[in-house]
This record gives sequence, structure tokens and C-alpha cells, in this order.
Amino acid sequence: MTLYPKLITDVLKQVIYPGTKKSIIESEMLADDVRIDGQKVSFTLIFPRETDPFLKSTLKAVEAQLHYSLGKDIEVSINTEFRSAPRPEVGKLLPEVKNIIAVSSGKGGVGKSTVAANLAIALARLGYKVGLLDTDIFGPSMPKMFGVETERPYAVEKNGRQLIEPLEKYGVKLLSIGFFVNPDTATLWRGSMASNALKQLIADADWGELDYFILDTPPGTSDIHLTLLQTLAITGAVIVSTPQAVALADARKGVDMYRNEKVNVPILGLVENMAWFTPAELPENKYYIFGQNGCKNLAKELDCPLLAQIPIVQSIRESGDNGQPSAAQVDSVSGQAFINLAQAVITVVNRRNKEKAPTKIVEIKK
Repeated sequence: MTLYPKLITDVLKQVIYPGTKKSIIESEMLADDVRIDGQKVSFTLIFPRETDPFLKSTLKAVEAQLHYSLGKDIEVSINTEFRSAPRPEVGKLLPEVKNIIAVSSGKGGVGKSTVAANLAIALARLGYKVGLLDTDIFGPSMPKMFGVETERPYAVEKNGRQLIEPLEKYGVKLLSIGFFVNPDTATLWRGSMASNALKQLIADADWGELDYFILDTPPGTSDIHLTLLQTLAITGAVIVSTPQAVALADARKGVDMYRNEKVNVPILGLVENMAWFTPAELPENKYYIFGQNGCKNLAKELDCPLLAQIPIVQSIRESGDNGQPSAAQVDSVSGQAFINLAQAVITVVNRRNKEKAPTKIVEIKK
């Protein structure tokens, strides 16, 4: 078979680039340098950025399609170029973000994501510029809590780079891996894949100017926490727990992770969630289902503030499930509880910034 440039172009029209869902040619990825020497073919493909998650799979698809269409005897050589400027190095990420707050818990099921979502919205209601990153790669919940499960972020070009534009709702800029994966399918990724995906949500997104950048971290301690600590200088951590003894034991571990001498991230305070239950028909009664003042006592023991005690309120659960968190409801009693939490966080962050040096990024030891 005699090879010529148009033949190569016609074959590449059959290869879809997942980033645009259009062909290589429609996506204008083929450079004007197709070279043919007998049965040898060489050309350059231009990708949006060096960290493109579809790069390897696209190159394999292109080579496979050429062999299928033109025969297995041809030799294919593909060079790559990138449109975007390189990603800033660690330490220079998010230059316009003033405070980074990790909302953590020692164990799952204590309402950490509920607290993180409502804290972010409450801070925005108080007039601050707020971003919220759902860093729970394997169990993202923010798309549902914000009622944006069907929406998808799009890319924007800024300073020569293709960046993900966070969604915005209730005055909060929001990103989650949940926007990019099938919500009905388990995310089966190795630790390195999850960490790389998280880095992209941090470094390859247009977060812009923020007063508070809230990180909703996974429960426990994991690779994701280490990635965050090695990527961002976290201002401080908020630890969420129920008053239950089992939850408090895990909360201690969470506090210890941040206070470790190699990490040295200040604990801004504890939030006691599900502190008590008050039935609507008996508004003066309090039932301490998970124990009484567990977080309050732990905060005293660990010498850190108790930022809030949030009761078990059915409307908090319902509003989160319906994509309308309590903090977004101006006149609700539960919404006011999260406003009070936000004001407490503002106070402790200002005190922390006045009294302590900025947090240093954890160095990677090889």
C-alpha cells in the first residue's frame, strides 16, 4: 500500500480523543508535520497538557487504528507536544488562597462531610470567598450534598494553561472527583492513581482568590492525607467526631496525625456532631444518644477549642440528601448553628495566623 498524508489524516478521523469526545482531527491535535518514508510514518500529536490522563490511551488507540487500517507492516512514530504551560511546582500552588482548612475525622459516619459542606456555605454567607474540595476520592459525597450530581465542570484557558473551572453554588466554588466518575460504579484505583487525580483537582483548577479553602478529607489516615500534606501548606485542621467513646478514640488518632512533629499542622478545634437529640414535640428535652460531652472533654484534654456542638436534627440530614444544606437556609435554627461554627472558625484561624508561623509543606523523603 502506498502511504500519503491524507490517508493518515483519514485514519485519525476515526480515533476519538476522550478529553473532547471528538476525533483527533476535529480536536486539532495533529501537527502539520506528517512524514512518510516508504512504510514508515511519523507525526506529532498536540495534547492540552503534560499531565493529560488520556495521553497514553490515546497514543495506543492511534497506533492500533493505523495498523488496523493500513496494515501491521507500517512503522509508526508519534511525537507529543503540549499546549499548556507547565504546572507550578509544589510550594507555589494556589498563590491567591489565604487559608486552607482540612476538615477531618478519625472514622467514617460521624458527619464530617456534612460539617465541611455547611461550614463552607456558612463562611460564604458571612461574605468570604470560599472554595471546597472533596478529597474523598473513593467516596465523594459533595455533588449530592450540593445538588449538582448531573453537572460537569468545563475547561478554561488561563495563563497558557488548560484549567478545570470549579462549579459554583451557594457562593462556594466546588470540585469533586465525583464529577468525573460514574456515581454507580466503585472507583478501583491504586493509591498513586488516587493521589494523582487529587493533585489535578488542586493544581489544574482555576480556584482563583479565596479567603478559605475547605478540604473535606477522607475518614481515617491514608495516602490521600499524605498527598495533601505534601502538596499544600494547611493552615489548620478541624476534627469532627460524635461523643461516642469509639469515635473519640479514632479522633485522637486524627489529632495525632496533624500534631506529629513531621507534619506540625495546628488543630483549630473539635466539632462534636450528633451531640444530642431533641424531639420536636419536646423542645426542652435533650437525649444524649451517643454519650454526653465526649468531644468537650477531649478538647479540654488535648488543649484545643471546642468549636461547636451540633445536635441530631432530622432537617440537617434531609437538607444534605436534597442538595440544600442547612447553612444555605437563612432562617433555619440548624443553619444558624453552622453560622456560629463558621464564626468560631474565623476567630481561631485569625488567632492562629497571629500567633504561629505559616505551616510548612511536608517534605517528600526518598
